[in-house]
Amino acid sequence: MERPARLYGLWALLLCAGCGAVPTGTPPPPVTNLSVFVENLCTIIWTWNPPEGVSPNCNLSYVTNFDKNQEKRIAPATRRLEEVALNERVCLQVRSQCGSNESEKPSDLVEKCIWPPEGDPESAVTELQCIWHNLSFLKCTWLPGRNTSPDTNYTLYYWYESLGSILQCQNFCREGQYFGCSFVVTKENDLNVQIMVKDNAGKIRPSYSIVTPSSHVKPGPPHIKSLFFQNGNLYVRWKNPQNFQRSCLSYQIEVNNTQSDTSNVFHVKEPTCPNAESEVSKGTICFMAPGLLPDALNTVRVRVRTNTLCYEDDKIWSNWSEAMPIGKNDNPTIYITMLLIIPVIVAGTVIVLLLYLKRLKIIIFPPIPDPGKIFKEMFGDQNDDTMHWKKYDIYEKQTKEETDSVVLIENLKRASQ
Repeated sequence: MERPARLYGLWALLLCAGCGAVPTGTPPPPVTNLSVFVENLCTIIWTWNPPEGVSPNCNLSYVTNFDKNQEKRIAPATRRLEEVALNERVCLQVRSQCGSNESEKPSDLVEKCIWPPEGDPESAVTELQCIWHNLSFLKCTWLPGRNTSPDTNYTLYYWYESLGSILQCQNFCREGQYFGCSFVVTKENDLNVQIMVKDNAGKIRPSYSIVTPSSHVKPGPPHIKSLFFQNGNLYVRWKNPQNFQRSCLSYQIEVNNTQSDTSNVFHVKEPTCPNAESEVSKGTICFMAPGLLPDALNTVRVRVRTNTLCYEDDKIWSNWSEAMPIGKNDNPTIYITMLLIIPVIVAGTVIVLLLYLKRLKIIIFPPIPDPGKIFKEMFGDQNDDTMHWKKYDIYEKQTKEETDSVVLIENLKRASQ
């Protein structure tokens, strides 16, 4: 009697538990009023209303996923917010189900899409990328589209969470074929940055991008403080760029031997100098480069990059620091220059001497005076000149007298008539 009584009680309990439950395999109705709108530049928000005619015992949840990016999400909220670059069509699919388990049977699918902006896709800018320089400003660069006029004036708009509204970038630049613009982004605002590039006239299709600044970081160049040789090793001391912790950086040191035109490159992850900890506490990094002798002139420079301990990217090096020399300058260039200049000076001197050789000969060997020539110049030439002037005076006098007599005769003839 006990066994049938127990079976009867168990059957009654199961029957009562299933009285108010939705039968397994019966999905709820689909959602209603699915709509989509855009906030800021790339923030897309989908909203919908719960389905109608759902049993009160159904604990509604919604399954949402994109058509291409199959990122499925199950949540009770009636909205979904995503940051999506609006360069292509984006569609959200929504289903309702009772419960949050993936094994539950969902309702029919409801889909809502948002389309990219109007315009020729070939006119949109290409290779749009942004780099976070020294954790202080974000610089975005791009190339013009294929179907774009060369005189197109571009405008870049940006937005991130701590901004109250969308801002327009003002600091434009051009580097070769690339256009660019930079704006302030500090460490406190290193969340996603929404970017849009278009032209002022509205002739090209806008291009969108969502940038995570920490994924592309370029530190500033370090500053070399000192170089010195000790026990056959070269010690390099430098100061890191601002805004970076030592553990977040990797280093590269290049030592160029100016005499042999060779270079040694050292990759540094940790300081290797004695008393390195005290140096680090002062904000200075020190590295010991072995196998370098002070007999030749060397130039040293340093650059840094971020590592994956703190940032997502470790491929962008900073610019090189200013090169600093150390060692003895045994370069034979000075001697070669002297050997070339001395023959030129000698040749020039010889040419000058040849030009003034006749004058030097006169100064060194003056001519012997000739007394006869002196007397001839004093008397002979003077007499000749005297006779010449006398003849000239007699000729002028005769010419004048003849002229006067002719005039006199003509006057007499006129008087007689």
